Amino acid sequence: MNKKISIVLIILALALIAYNVTIIDFNDPFEGNSIIAIIGVVAASCAIVLLLIFLTSKQIQKKINEK
Repeated sequence: MNKKISIVLIILALALIAYNVTIIDFNDPFEGNSIIAIIGVVAASCAIVLLLIFLTSKQIQKKINEK
């Protein structure tokens, strides 16, 4: 996977987080659509973490191959 594709996916995940935060009812966050939005925020956050780990591993692999 290309670095540009990873960055685009991270931006899309951030957009999903922003959208889902607007859906959450902070007065009752664990009822109705709010729980689905919270799950969406957590899932998008996990996706960002995984993509950042992937990018870091690619950088490490590149440095190892240069030696």
